[in-house]
Amino acid sequence: MIKKAKKSGADFTEPITAGIFVSITAWASYQRTEDETPYWRTLKANGELNAKYPGGIENQKEKLEAEGHTIIQKGRTNIKYYVKDYEKFLFMYK
Repeated sequence: MIKKAKKSGADFTEPITAGIFVSITAWASYQRTEDETPYWRTLKANGELNAKYPGGIENQKEKLEAEGHTIIQKGRTNIKYYVKDYEKFLFMYK
């Protein structure tokens, strides 16, 4: 997000605002019947899945696994889900 901000003349991208717009994009895409934006490929910090996306963790997990990603579970009481080795799949925005 920092590179995207710099391209627009800003020093950084504010994470809360960016998160709000990603969420809006996810829900708008989910409501379309065609040409879905692959919002499920965007992750929280450290590769964590986003429970606020349409269909929650289960939907995002299903879509990512269908693309060949491995989802791992961490925690005992506060269970969270992550894409295993997500760093290998990062897209570098220029």
